[in-house]
Amino acid sequence: MMDLLGYGAFFLTTALIFSLVTLGLNLQWGLTGLFNVGLAGFVAIGAYTSALLTTPDDAARLGGFGLPILVGWAGATVAGGIAAALTGMATLRLRSDYLAITTFGVAVVVQLVALNAQKLTGGPFGIGFIPRPFGGLAETPLLFNLSNLAVVAAVTLIAYLALEHLARSPWGRVLKALREDERAAISLGKSARFYRVQAFAVGGAIMALAGALQAHFTGFIAPDNYLPILTFQVWVMLIVGGSGSNLGAVIGSILVWGIWAGSGTLTSVLFSPEQQARAASLQIVAIGVMLCVILLIRPKGLFGDRPRRTRFGKRAKAAVGESNSSS
Repeated sequence: MMDLLGYGAFFLTTALIFSLVTLGLNLQWGLTGLFNVGLAGFVAIGAYTSALLTTPDDAARLGGFGLPILVGWAGATVAGGIAAALTGMATLRLRSDYLAITTFGVAVVVQLVALNAQKLTGGPFGIGFIPRPFGGLAETPLLFNLSNLAVVAAVTLIAYLALEHLARSPWGRVLKALREDERAAISLGKSARFYRVQAFAVGGAIMALAGALQAHFTGFIAPDNYLPILTFQVWVMLIVGGSGSNLGAVIGSILVWGIWAGSGTLTSVLFSPEQQARAASLQIVAIGVMLCVILLIRPKGLFGDRPRRTRFGKRAKAAVGESNSSS
């Protein structure tokens, strides 16, 4: 029973870290309409920044300042926001398809730098000995996982409430206006590029914070953690939950990660060790089938905007009568 609770806490912690990345993507795409397929790069920037700031000194690479974990998280958020802002200023004049290609290129560049800049990032060997919150409880897995779950849940809740407030604020309404009708918003004196760079920067900062949380939760990072499959997973989470809905971003992340982890466990049980490498592709198949089913039933996702229902009864008759009298 204790092992089951510990695994449940571990599972929810991982799912909520994905939720944080999905919330950042929802701000960029769901609220603003910015097609970012390079989010793995911003997650990697946050993870490496926090790791370099908080790990002990290492003669094999630069960094290793041994700063507190909270300082590392703050530095990761700032670094991710600056990187996203610079990317936005250089690319947000492009159309959505060219923007997608450019952001994907940024993610590839970040991953290649992490892989080859061994003096800075540790290269393919990654960075270890990253301090973990409540590391003294590591000998008690249940308490350790529950403590980390509480921290990650608190950070995710703060980000969720802040994004909900921003979406309802005048700033958020401008972003929605730019997404729906850019010319109309510009005619009212709003700078499309200025607001889009802001949204892209805030979304990138949230993704970088999620990367920092993941780095300190696992205690080790490597370039292989930030491959394009991460971008695929997060996009599926947002589509399943419902683009434009922060609640959908959180629920979709938990649901998709549950299917991903469950299918991985199932393949390890059903297939022999020699066949498990090939059977791992069944995880992507399971996610694809689930995505098709949900899009057939709910084209806008589980929590996406629902179409207005046709009015029946007295209200419909009154509406028809009004239209006839006016004609």
